[in-house]
Amino acid sequence: MKYVYVLQSINHAEQHYVGLTADLRGRLDDHNAGKSPHTSKYMPWRFLVAIRLEDDTRAAVFERYLKTGSGRAFIKRHFL
Repeated sequence: MKYVYVLQSINHAEQHYVGLTADLRGRLDDHNAGKSPHTSKYMPWRFLVAIRLEDDTRAAVFERYLKTGSGRAFIKRHFL
């Protein structure tokens, strides 16, 4: 079981990050502790949405989709 999540920067609301994890709370703590070079510049972060998927392969495919142009449009249309 994996979570596909979208983070939103608290101080820079236009900044988002898409990720995949099995430990949702721990991963947010890592992002907010500056352990990820991709997100450290826009700390702190909050969850915009997190979706649990039972199938790890489908979760990885969905995460990759959300990182595409049409996936980003999907995020804006449905979650912002």
